[in-house]
Amino acid sequence: MRHRSREQRLGAALAVLITAIIVIVFLADANTGAPLPEQITYVQLYPSNRTDAEIIADQKKDMIAKIAAQKEQQRQYQKLANEFGM
Repeated sequence: MRHRSREQRLGAALAVLITAIIVIVFLADANTGAPLPEQITYVQLYPSNRTDAEIIADQKKDMIAKIAAQKEQQRQYQKLANEFGM
């Protein structure tokens, strides 16, 4: 290090300084993170002795509800498009 030029010593010092700053920021950030709130997941339990006909009926009912929600969303988007003249 004695026989290096001033620019090389300055470059080496900056490299060490920047590396130290990055490590310190990572360590500080790891300690300041707030814990995530608990997430509640609701599931619908079905009896294990359901017949295939009951399963298909439930799937059809769910599909009808999904299509209705999609059509409602499409209607709302169409309403917005009409309001803004698109």
